[in-house]
Amino acid sequence: MWHLQRPPTQRGRSPMKRQEKPSFLRALLTTFGPYFLIGSFYKLIQDLLSFVNPQLLSILIQFVSNRSAPAWWGFLVAGLMFGCSIIQTLILHQHFQYVFVTGIRLRAGITGVIYRKALVITNSAKRSSTLGEIVNLMSVDAQRFTDLVNFLNMLWSAPMQIILAIYFLWQNLGPSVLAGVALMILLIPLNGAIAMKTRAFQVEQMGYKDSRIKLMSEILSGIKVLKLYAWELSFSQMIEKIRQGELQVLRKMAFLNAVSTFTWFSAPFLVSLITFAVYVSVDDKNILDAQKAFVSLSLFNILKFPLNALPQVISILTQTSVSLKRIQHFLNHEELDPQRLEMRIGFFSAHASQLTLDSWFSLLPTSLNLQVPKGSLVAIVGPVGCGKTSLISALLGEMEKLEGKVAVKGSVAYVPQQAWIQNATLQDNVLFGQPMDQKRYQGILEACALLTDLDVLPGGDQTEIGEKGINLSGGQRQRVSLARAVYSDADIFLLDDPLSAVDSHVAKHIFDHVIGPGGVLGGKTRILVTHGVSFLSQADLIIVLGDGRVSEAGSFSALLQQEGAFAEFLRNYVPDDDNFQEEDSATGISLYTNAICLRIPLSLVSYGLLSHLLLTAEMKKDRVKKVGAVEISAFLALQVKLSVFWAYAKAVGLCISVTVCFLYTCQSAAAIGANIWLSDWTNEPVINGTQSNTSLRLGVYAALGILQGIFVMMSSFTLAIGGIQAARTLHNNLLANKMHSPQFFYDTTPSGRILNRFSKDIYVIDEVIPPTILMLLGTFFNSASTLVVIMSSTPLFVVVILPLAGLYIFVQRFYAATSRQLKRLESVSRSPIYSHFSETVTGASVIRAYRRSQDFMAISDAKVDANQKSCYPNIISNRWLGIRVEFVGNCVVFFAALFAVIGRQSLNPGLVGLSVSYALQVTLSLNWMVRMASDLENNIVAVERVREYSETKTEAPWVIEGSRPPPDWPHQGEVEFVNYSVRYREGLELVLKNLSLRVKGGEKVGIVGRTGAGKSSMTLCLFRILEAAQGEILIDGVNIASIGLHDLRSMLTIIPQDPVLFSGTLRMNLDPFGKYSDEEMWQALELSSLHKFVGSQPQGLDFECSEGGENLSVGQRQLVCLARALLRKSRILVLDEATAAIDLETDGLIQATIRSQFEGCTVLTIAHRLNTIMDYTRVLVLDKGTIAEFDSPTNLIMARGIFYGMAKDAGLA
Repeated sequence: MWHLQRPPTQRGRSPMKRQEKPSFLRALLTTFGPYFLIGSFYKLIQDLLSFVNPQLLSILIQFVSNRSAPAWWGFLVAGLMFGCSIIQTLILHQHFQYVFVTGIRLRAGITGVIYRKALVITNSAKRSSTLGEIVNLMSVDAQRFTDLVNFLNMLWSAPMQIILAIYFLWQNLGPSVLAGVALMILLIPLNGAIAMKTRAFQVEQMGYKDSRIKLMSEILSGIKVLKLYAWELSFSQMIEKIRQGELQVLRKMAFLNAVSTFTWFSAPFLVSLITFAVYVSVDDKNILDAQKAFVSLSLFNILKFPLNALPQVISILTQTSVSLKRIQHFLNHEELDPQRLEMRIGFFSAHASQLTLDSWFSLLPTSLNLQVPKGSLVAIVGPVGCGKTSLISALLGEMEKLEGKVAVKGSVAYVPQQAWIQNATLQDNVLFGQPMDQKRYQGILEACALLTDLDVLPGGDQTEIGEKGINLSGGQRQRVSLARAVYSDADIFLLDDPLSAVDSHVAKHIFDHVIGPGGVLGGKTRILVTHGVSFLSQADLIIVLGDGRVSEAGSFSALLQQEGAFAEFLRNYVPDDDNFQEEDSATGISLYTNAICLRIPLSLVSYGLLSHLLLTAEMKKDRVKKVGAVEISAFLALQVKLSVFWAYAKAVGLCISVTVCFLYTCQSAAAIGANIWLSDWTNEPVINGTQSNTSLRLGVYAALGILQGIFVMMSSFTLAIGGIQAARTLHNNLLANKMHSPQFFYDTTPSGRILNRFSKDIYVIDEVIPPTILMLLGTFFNSASTLVVIMSSTPLFVVVILPLAGLYIFVQRFYAATSRQLKRLESVSRSPIYSHFSETVTGASVIRAYRRSQDFMAISDAKVDANQKSCYPNIISNRWLGIRVEFVGNCVVFFAALFAVIGRQSLNPGLVGLSVSYALQVTLSLNWMVRMASDLENNIVAVERVREYSETKTEAPWVIEGSRPPPDWPHQGEVEFVNYSVRYREGLELVLKNLSLRVKGGEKVGIVGRTGAGKSSMTLCLFRILEAAQGEILIDGVNIASIGLHDLRSMLTIIPQDPVLFSGTLRMNLDPFGKYSDEEMWQALELSSLHKFVGSQPQGLDFECSEGGENLSVGQRQLVCLARALLRKSRILVLDEATAAIDLETDGLIQATIRSQFEGCTVLTIAHRLNTIMDYTRVLVLDKGTIAEFDSPTNLIMARGIFYGMAKDAGLA
C-alpha cells in the first residue's frame, strides 16, 4: 500500500548517455494521482453546497421583514439550513480522508525511495550530501509533500469559489461588485511578492539549519574529544554564530508574515467596504438593506477562505518545489555501476584496473594487475595512505572504475577497517540475517575469542548493542565484525586490518583459529590488509603497495631474497631474523598487531570493556521489556503540565504575552463594533427612496474596520518578536547545558535523541508554535465575539449555549487526549526510521558486500509501516473531531435561525442578518480552535523536551575563579594517585579500586593489562571525564578536583584512541581558538610527518577535511592528533593506544617524535604493542581495576608475573 515505485534512474550508464533526467514529479503523479482525484470530486460538491446557505439567509431575512408570512416557512428555512450544513460537513470530511491518506502514502513512498537510493549511490555522491542532509530529505522535505497535499485542491477550488461568490454578489449588488474584485486582483501581486520573498528566506534559513545540524551532529560524535581538549567553547561559538544568522532570517520572515496577516485579514473587509461604498455612492436610490448587506457579508466570508488559502497554497507550493528539487537532485546522484564487478567462475582478479575513489584524493590506486588463486591467503602491506583500503573497496566494487575489469568468483564477506555494528543484539550482529546453526555459531564465537566477552556482557549474546557499538570496546567491535564475516560462510573474505584493534595475544589466537592456514577459513580465498609483520610468513602471497601501485609481490621467502623495499622494511622492524625463519607462528612475533583506532563517531566507550556501561547484571534478560516500560510510562503522562505553558510564556516575555492578548481583545471589539454599526445602518428608515447620513455611516464603518486591521498587524508583530525571543532563549539554554553535560550522559543517551532536540524540537519552537498561537487566539476571539453577538440579538440563545458548550468541551478534551497520545506514538515510531537510516548509510558498503540490500529495505519498510499505524488513527481521529465539532457549529446556526423565527415579532431584519451571518462563520472558527488548541498542546511538548535536556545534570564548572592554577602549571609534571577509586556512574561497580601510585616528573610509564582492566579509565580520570568515587589525584601537588575543568584539561595533552576530525579546514582542526601561528603549525605538521601530504594540497593549511575527516586515511587522522599534541606541548602527555592504525614505519616516526619532542615531559602510554614501552622507565600492570605490578620492564620480566606472560606472548621474553 505504501510503496512508491522508484523513478527509473539510469543505472550504470555513463553521464554522457543520459538524454533526460527522470522526473520525480511524474512518478509521484502516476502513483498517487488517481486516488487523490476521488478526494477532489468530494471537494467540488462541498464547494457548490457552501453557496446554498447565503441564499437561505436571504429567504430568512425576507421572512422576518414580511410579518404576514406563515411561521412554518421560517421553520422550514431553519431546518434546511441545518440539513444543508450537515451534508456539507459529511462530504467535506470524506474529501479530507482521501487527501490525508494520500499525504501519508506519499511520505512513506518518498521515504522508501530515498532509502533505496542511499543504498546504491557512489562514494563521491555520498560525500556531496552529508548524513545530516540526507536524513533531512527524509524527515523535513518528505513532510513538506504531506503538508502540500492537504491544500493542493485549493489551486482549482479557490478560483471556482471566488467566481461563484462574485456571481452571487453581482446578483445582489450589481456592477458595484467590480470595485471589490478590482481590489482583490490588486492584492494578488502583493501576496505573490510576499510569498516569493518568504520563499527566498525559507531557502536561506534551510541553509543555516542544515549547517547548524551538521555541525551539531559532528559535535555530538566527537564530544569526548572536545572535552579532552577543552574545546567546547570554540564549538559553542560556531553554533551560536550560525544560530544568529538563522534567527535574523526568522525575524525577517516573521515581519513579512505580519504584513501578509494584515492583508489577508483586511482583504475581505476592504473588499466589502469598497463594494458597499461604491454601491451607495453610485445612486441615491441604492438602498443598503439587511438582506443585501448580510447576504453580501456571508458571501464575502465565503470569499475570505479561498482568498487567504490561495497565497498560502502558493507559498507551500514554492517551499515544496525547493524540497522537490532537493530530492530530485539526490535521486539523480550517480549510482554504483552493477557491471562494476564481474561475477564469474574461475579465480578472482583485477586486470589493469584503474580505480579511483574520487577527485579529492591524492593517493589513488593507479594501474593494478592482480590475480588471486582460489583458496589462497594474500597479505597486502604498505605505508599509511598508499591505497590498501582503496584496493579492498575496488574489489567490493565501491570505487569508480576508469578502465580494465574486476572479476570475482563466488560470494564475498567483508570486514571493514572500522567495524560497523548494528543497534541489535550481539547474536543478530553475528548472524546478520543468516539462519541459526547453534554448533557452528558456538565454534565461530570461540574462534573469534568472543566467549570470554559473553561472560562479562550482562545478557550474554542477547545483550543489546547500543548505537554504533557503543557498549563494546574497539577490540570487541572488531571481533564481532569478524565473526559476522566467518558465519556468512562466503567464498572470498576481504579483511581490512581486522587484527589491529585487538591485543597481541588475541590477534595470535584469531590468526591461528580463523585467518591462518589452520583456521576456520583455511580453504577459502582470503585477502588480508595488515600492519602486523608476524603473520606474513604464513601468507601464500604478499603484495606490497606504494603510492597506489604494486611495488612488489611474491611469497615471503621470495620477497626477502629480492632485497627490495619489503626486505628493508622487515629488517628495520623485526628484532632478530631467527624468530622470523621459524614457520611456527607460536614464536612468531605478534607484537606488531596494532590497535586500530576505530573512529566510531560516538566513540564514547572504547574505555576498555564497557560491559557495565549500559546495563547492570540484574537487568540481564528483561532489558527490552524494561526499556519498553520506561518509554510507555513516560508517554502516559496525560496532561501537558501548565508549567510548560508558563515556561514558554516566560521565554516569550510576560509583558509581550499580556500585550498580545490585549491587542486581540481590541481587535474583536472593533470587529463587533463595525458589524453592529452596519446592522444599525441597514435598519435606517428609507425616506423618499434614499437613506440619510450615508457618508457618516460609511466613514465610521471604514474607521472601525481599518482599526481592526491595525490591531491584527500589531498583535502578530508583537507575537513574532516574542516567539523569536523564546526560540533564542530556549536554544541557548539547551546548547549551554549540553556543552556542560558530563560524558556519561552521552554514553547512555543515543546521539539521535539529542540531535532530535536540536533539529525537530527547535524547528517546532522556531516555526510552528508562534503561528499556532496566532491562529488559536484569532479563532478564540472570533468564536467569543460570535456568541456575544448572537446572545445580544436573540437572548433566548443563552438556553442552548450551555449544553452546546458542554458537548464542545467534552469533544475537545476527548480529542486532545487521544490526539496527543497518537502524536507521541507517532514520534516514538518515527525515530527508529531515521536511526535505522543513518545506520544503513554508514554501513552501506558492508550491507552491499553481504548482498543484504533487499533485507534492509524490508526492515526500513517495516519501520515506516509501524509509523503509519500511528499516523492513520491520527487522521481518523481528526475526522471524528471534525464531524462532531461542526455538528456543534451547525447547531449554533440552527438555533440562531430558529430563535430568529420564534422571536421575529421583536426583531428587526438587521439583527437577524447580523446574528445568522455571524453564526454561519462560527463552524470554521470552532473547528480551527479545537485543532489549534490540540496542536499547541502537542507542539508545546517540544518546549518540554528542550527544557528537559536543558536541565540535565552538568559537570563541574569550566573555570573556578578563586581557585585557578598558576599559568605555568604543571611545571614538573608529577602525577600522584592517592587511594583513588572510580565508577562509570552512580550505582555501578568500581572500575578502579584504591589505586595509590606516584609518577615522578619526566618519567615514561607504560600502562598495560587485559581488556577491561581499567587502562583507559585511568587516563579518563586524569582529565576528570570520570569523577572520583573516593581518593584524589595530585598533579604537582595540586588536587585536580579543586580547579576548573578547562584549566585542568587545557594543561594536559592526550592523543586519544579514536582520531576524531571535524568538517572544516585543517587549521581549524589543529587550532580552533586560533592561538598558534602558521609557522608553529607547519612545524608541528613536519614533526608529525604530515607536511608532505599537506604541502601537496593546493589549499595547504586551509585543506577542507570532510565530515569526520573521511577524506584522510585513519593513519593520517591519527597523525593530525599527534600534530595537535605537538602544538600544545604540555608537561604531561597521555597516549591512548594512539599508534594503532599506523604502519610500522609511521609508528617508528611517531615514537621517535614523542621521544625527542616530549623528552622532559611525563608520558603515560596505554600500550597494545609492548615493544613501544620496553624502554620506558616503568610499566604499570592493571588487573581488574587494581595495580598488579609496577616496576621497570626488566625487573618485571625477571619477576615472571603477568607482564612476563604478556611479553612472552609477544615474543619479547
